Amino acid sequence: MQHATRLRGSRWAARGLCCVLAALSALWRPGAACPAACTCAGFRLSCADPERSLTAFPALTEPEMENVTDIYIANQSSFTSINDRDLAFYRNLRNLTVTSTRLTYVSRDAFQNNLKLQYLNLKDNNLSSLSWRVFRHLNISYLMLSGNPLQCSCENMWMKQGRGEEAEAELLCVEEGGKRRSLSTLNLPQCVVPTVILTSQKVSLLEGSNLTVTCKASGTPTPDLKWNISQLVSKYKIVTSGQSSVLSIFHLSSLDNEFKVICSAENIAGESEATLQLDVRFPPTISKLMDAIPDHHWCIPFSVSGNPQPKLSWLCSGKPVEEGEYISTRIHDYSEHEYHGCLQLDSPTHVNNGRYTLQAENVYGKDSKSIFAHFMHDPWNDTTATDPSYYDDTPLGPPQDRVAVYVVVGIAAVTFAGFVLMLVVLKFGRNSKFGIKGFVLFHNVPVEAVGR
Repeated sequence: MQHATRLRGSRWAARGLCCVLAALSALWRPGAACPAACTCAGFRLSCADPERSLTAFPALTEPEMENVTDIYIANQSSFTSINDRDLAFYRNLRNLTVTSTRLTYVSRDAFQNNLKLQYLNLKDNNLSSLSWRVFRHLNISYLMLSGNPLQCSCENMWMKQGRGEEAEAELLCVEEGGKRRSLSTLNLPQCVVPTVILTSQKVSLLEGSNLTVTCKASGTPTPDLKWNISQLVSKYKIVTSGQSSVLSIFHLSSLDNEFKVICSAENIAGESEATLQLDVRFPPTISKLMDAIPDHHWCIPFSVSGNPQPKLSWLCSGKPVEEGEYISTRIHDYSEHEYHGCLQLDSPTHVNNGRYTLQAENVYGKDSKSIFAHFMHDPWNDTTATDPSYYDDTPLGPPQDRVAVYVVVGIAAVTFAGFVLMLVVLKFGRNSKFGIKGFVLFHNVPVEAVGR
């Protein structure tokens, strides 16, 4: 018996070990796709063997690439570029090092899918230039570029102040004659980062008004002007001439309240932008007023919009609701330009039953909506109720369901009583003449003896 138990236990232990190994292999299977020139351990991919040079990033299976957070590539003489799709499936990549290779080109869309990238080390490669547009959508904290033959060109001017929290030796660039100089002191007369100016930074207008905004830019080479207003609800028109652009917005919508109008300018040296925030004033609108719902407290939910924020008040059956410790208006959230909250009632009684009217008002207008709320039966006038109870519109189950409940409860009670009786017999039967011992002896007496 013990041998069988030990055998069964060993089988369960073996199965558990297999499950753990399967889970670990699901996270990373180095033998399945890891290249011979690399080592794959945990969430790190390292390729530093100079004898087996890579020409591109390893193409693992898609799930494996999504698990990788760190890539280290070094001493690869055939590694020359980072192209558009090379890192497309390394979506969780945080740290990337490509050093001591012949890297000469980085595509503008190389890190398009690597939004979590924070550390980028491209030291000691063959880069002569690197556009700022490669990193425009990233929030990189550390960018290492020293040891590259960077040209003293306009395309590299952004590196003077755009390398995050990099703590390395001073970055050098190569002039036409081959002389090296500090990039931080480089000044090129035909290379100026753009500046942008808007006619105003914030406007307050009534809903339905028209608005005209002018954006002016300067920089060398001549920058390209763009408006970032794709999410604007109101109708608009743009007229651009040279380094000046005029945006005309017609019939301002309340849905554009707090919208940020962005004008940006960019050239090879860098980019800059200016922002205008819209403050659209409009009267209140109650978009939602729902039936009272019981929770920790009773709540009558509502959603209200309006700018400035509307003042809210309540009526119950035509009379003002006095708010205090037990009845109060609570705003829980502000989203999508609406205030979401509820009228909270703590332990309401039949006195609080009635038609509730929400009134919202600001300087531009007002709105109101009503809902009927029933919290408790009236114990004095409601002849249909046997006792006061909170209102519940959930229908009762059919009669047979209630009978079944009674049967189950009865069976449980009988079982419990039998269990208690058994405990009593076991407790006191040992000292009784007709207790358990007598009962056992009685069963050992032959049937013939009992017949006598």
